[in-house]
Amino acid sequence: MKEYSNVQILDHPLIRHKLAIIRKKDTDTKQFREVIKEIAMLMAYESFKDVPTQEIVVETPLETTTQTVVKENSIAIVPILRAGLGMVDGILSLFPAAKVGHIGLYRDEETLEPQEYYCKLPTNIEEKVVMVVDPMLATGGSAVDAVKMLKKRGCKNIKFMAIIAAPEGVKKLAEAHPDVKIYVSTLDRCLNEHGYILPGLGDAGDRIFGTK
Repeated sequence: MKEYSNVQILDHPLIRHKLAIIRKKDTDTKQFREVIKEIAMLMAYESFKDVPTQEIVVETPLETTTQTVVKENSIAIVPILRAGLGMVDGILSLFPAAKVGHIGLYRDEETLEPQEYYCKLPTNIEEKVVMVVDPMLATGGSAVDAVKMLKKRGCKNIKFMAIIAAPEGVKKLAEAHPDVKIYVSTLDRCLNEHGYILPGLGDAGDRIFGTK
């Protein structure tokens, strides 16, 4: 696959280990949900290296010193419903003050194109670093549309995080939004005729919420 300057694969032994767990078809809902959260936390650690910061003065038991902290109200997490919800708590464990918005898109079973049904975003989201999350970047349609919705609302600093991606989805998102940094933990082989990632892990939403 062509390399894109805005795409980063966060290949790490811990993430690979956890990927093996969520790929297994016999991993139960509880463990699947927990590991999705853990992977999201590990990926957030790396993908927020350029998070906005500010200097503050603190008093240690011995003296006063200047320290660097994450800038207040600088981060928003926007999961694509419903599977993206499974990644939110992992990121919030690192950035507990982050605001959370929601974008609802469903995939038309025949055209495979995304359809919008919900959008609720934090106040002043255009001033924040926005991380859009979805465990799977398959066709890329939902990701492209979610970013487009955010841009229409004035967002300029947008990132996208997916745990597993297909080359087709990466290509579509990277080319549609070259200004958006894309983080994935692994790039799988391809999509099947139904738009599912191979080898993938099945339907992430169903496995997170135990609906199948």
